[in-house]
Amino acid sequence: MIVRPRRLRSTPAMRALVAETRIHPSQLVLPMFVAEGLDAPRPISSLPGVVQHTVDSLVDEVRRSVTLGLGGVMLFGVPRPEDKDAVGSVGSSPDGILNRALTALRDAVGDDIVIMADTCLDEFTDHGHCGVLDERGRVDNDATNDRYVELALSQARAGAHVVGPSGMMDGQVAAIRDGLDAAGFTDTAILAYAAKYASAFYGPFREAVNSALSGDRRTYQQDPANRREGVREADLDEAEGADMLMVKPAGYYLDVLADVAARSQVPVAAYHVSGEYAMVCAAAERGWLNRDAALAEAVTAILRAGADIVLTYAASELAERANGSKR
Repeated sequence: MIVRPRRLRSTPAMRALVAETRIHPSQLVLPMFVAEGLDAPRPISSLPGVVQHTVDSLVDEVRRSVTLGLGGVMLFGVPRPEDKDAVGSVGSSPDGILNRALTALRDAVGDDIVIMADTCLDEFTDHGHCGVLDERGRVDNDATNDRYVELALSQARAGAHVVGPSGMMDGQVAAIRDGLDAAGFTDTAILAYAAKYASAFYGPFREAVNSALSGDRRTYQQDPANRREGVREADLDEAEGADMLMVKPAGYYLDVLADVAARSQVPVAAYHVSGEYAMVCAAAERGWLNRDAALAEAVTAILRAGADIVLTYAASELAERANGSKR
């Protein structure tokens, strides 16, 4: 007898029937940028199809995300350069662009979609690092955690369902959880960027947030050479009270993602980052590959490796295709 696995690949309907991994809109989170001082959305040159939003255009796009059935949106604030300072004060200000946008979103869509906020300082500091610097120019872990608590509280007050500490400070999750609980925000969830690597694939994101960074973040983000360290970081964040764990980047760290997903007792997210998305777009513009197929394959691989949630700039188009395939 000849075993013929190809029988299950014979038609599109057959392949759909036996697919082990499926992209569902509710698994997808759309990263979004909202910038101070804009009259209209501003395209981001290195992220085709992605813009810095005004508050009004952000609300419109999130309403569309609700209709598409997306699981959530992750919001990043982009202040004016002159509003940045050494400790990122505008990030925790109720009048800052991120917190105003969070309030506008919550007023517009309520609980119809999960509203997430990036809980970090790099968008708001004049030096571009993710934390407060000491007298030697190094990121001060404990002083930074104090600022993260202030950021998280301001975001919770503004309406965020989820805060996302992404700075890779030791003890950041425990500090934020304690701060939120003490202030009565016991229902505000924490998505911990648990295994975040010092990757070369963040370049377009830094354009998107007008980053002031000079140098690198290798003293606090993880070394790309280290796999076990990613699992250790995830275990620590889960023990500190993280409600969800993040692996970032996603596509080049599928081994770490699979390791974390295999042991985690909480949902696991992965971020298909700006450089991963931009590479596909750039190659497609040159006719070297099929953009839609490559993005779908990338996200499928991330889900196949064990992610429950995927942050991707392609979330809306993937949701449109998934919804279309159901009709």
